[in-house]
Amino acid sequence: MIERLFRRPGSGARRRREKGERLGGYIYGEIVVLATIVGGAQAYKHGAGHIAVLVLATTGVFWLAHLYADALAESINKGQHLSWHELREVAGRESSIIEAAGLPVLMLVLGSIGIVSVHVAVWLAFIAGLVILVTEGFAFARAEKLGALGTTVIVAANLAMGLLLVALKLGVSH
Repeated sequence: MIERLFRRPGSGARRRREKGERLGGYIYGEIVVLATIVGGAQAYKHGAGHIAVLVLATTGVFWLAHLYADALAESINKGQHLSWHELREVAGRESSIIEAAGLPVLMLVLGSIGIVSVHVAVWLAFIAGLVILVTEGFAFARAEKLGALGTTVIVAANLAMGLLLVALKLGVSH
């Protein structure tokens, strides 16, 4: 999924803008996913499948909200209503919010079908989310051609956001 950031067709400036928007969507989506897992793990202590559905529903709602808001903004920017093609382009750009849920949801599914316990599935989903945040930090650093210090700062900031949510989960569950 992250590699798609670097393979989108279009002009250089447009591609760079789209890469940034998609990367931002992945980061935003992953934070939403992790925050939803925090709430879901507390509400559904014995239901990894319920947590997975909650994550998918939440990211779906946030995707629709972003699609709606961005479509309105783009319509105002252009001074005209968006065509179906343009609306599909906005939907595709914003789809990274939903795509961010993929790996964590897969980990939760492992718990819902009994391959691992719900407790382990939730932690695997968290770890997957943290790994994705770190990967997204590296993707940003690569796109911006940051040096070692800049890369470290960005990766650490992404990881800190994720770890803050893990701390919240631990605080809520105890």
